[in-house]
Order: sequence, then structure tokens, then C-alpha cells
Amino acid sequence: MAKKKRIPHKFQPWIDARKNFKLSDAHIQMARELGLSPKRFGKYANRKEEPWKLPLKEFIETLYEKQFNRSGPEKVMTIEEMAAQHMAKREAKKAAKAAEAKESVSEDTANEDAS
Repeated sequence: MAKKKRIPHKFQPWIDARKNFKLSDAHIQMARELGLSPKRFGKYANRKEEPWKLPLKEFIETLYEKQFNRSGPEKVMTIEEMAAQHMAKREAKKAAKAAEAKESVSEDTANEDAS
């Protein structure tokens, strides 16, 4: 049986927002770069009661263009790819920390033997 990839908790709301509001990976990435909260997307997309609001996709695009002076991100990544990068970075940090700890322990024992 294939091992299911674990998604960190901080990425899960973005996956849910992408599914609930039918957004593309580019829109999600733009919203993340803008610092928007996926929990507030319901307020941004309330066009039934507030018809003067832009649709959510257009709202994100206009904010992104104002902020970064370009129509979209240069390289679009999926949330799953971002999560995989995040996990790989964490694993590399853990491995480096473990190697550093092992090295310091071996130095301590070498110093004790020399005394």
C-alpha cells in the first residue's frame, strides 16, 4: 500500500480554499504572496449580498497587480509542491542538527581522552 504524503497543517487551509472557491494554483499562490488569509475568503467572495464586490479571482488579481506590478507569479507552484519543499527543508535541518550534535559529542569524548 502506498504511503500517503503528509501535508503540514499550515498548508491545509489553502488546499481547502482552493477547492471551496474553485481557485487555480496561481490564484492561491498570489493570495499567499499578498498575505491574505484563506479563512477570510468567504468575506471577500460575498457577491450575493454585496454585488458591488469583484469576484474573488479578479479581486486577488487586481491586488497582486497593484502590489507587484505584474499580472501573476513568475513560477506557479501547487500547494502540494510547496508543502513538499517545506518538508524537505525541515528534514535537511533535522539531519544537519543531528550531524552537528554527533560531531560535538565526538569532540567532547576526544577532549576527555586527551586530558
